[in-house]
Amino acid sequence: MTAVTQGANPDRFEQFVRGMTRVVDTLGDDEPGLLDAAATLLEELVRNDDWLPDRFAAPSDQSYRQYLLYRELGNRFSVVSFVWQPGQKTPIHDHTVWGLVGVMRGEEMCEEYRTDSDGVHEGGKHRLPAGAIDRVSPRIGDVHRVSNAGQVTAVSIHVYGADIGTTGRHVFDESTGAVTEFVSGYSNGELGPLLPSIDVR
Repeated sequence: MTAVTQGANPDRFEQFVRGMTRVVDTLGDDEPGLLDAAATLLEELVRNDDWLPDRFAAPSDQSYRQYLLYRELGNRFSVVSFVWQPGQKTPIHDHTVWGLVGVMRGEEMCEEYRTDSDGVHEGGKHRLPAGAIDRVSPRIGDVHRVSNAGQVTAVSIHVYGADIGTTGRHVFDESTGAVTEFVSGYSNGELGPLLPSIDVR
């Protein structure tokens, strides 16, 4: 088998972005339909691990990394790569917008939670192997904790219905029920997105 060089097929990501833009254009007011159509596109993208440059998959020993890959001109959606070393995990958090997670390398664990006036409560949990697609939104369930479930670096591609790195969200303390507002930002530093904003119309 010939080894695949990451980042060797950059056109694949641009085609995904163009497809996502069409989905948001036509189904922006139909969240269930949008998630179905977008999940199909994301499943195809993460099935082909030949387009993500190494600089957007670089791990850190300090924490998981979250790299902006694309931000739509109107901030209607963004695409982000998450990179996890073994043992790394997020806090319990929400998103406040729809989102999709597609695992491209390794595997992840998603622990679901619900919140109410009495605090934070555990729900179900499920593993996400490479190729799996997961969904979140305030409509279907928006609070979870995600971790690397394997022994190798995991990389997943996330699509959100906003510029997620500048969106106000919440972190939940499981022991006290305290809620803290946060804005995640990105791990790019001086590195720009993989694909600049494009007008596909």
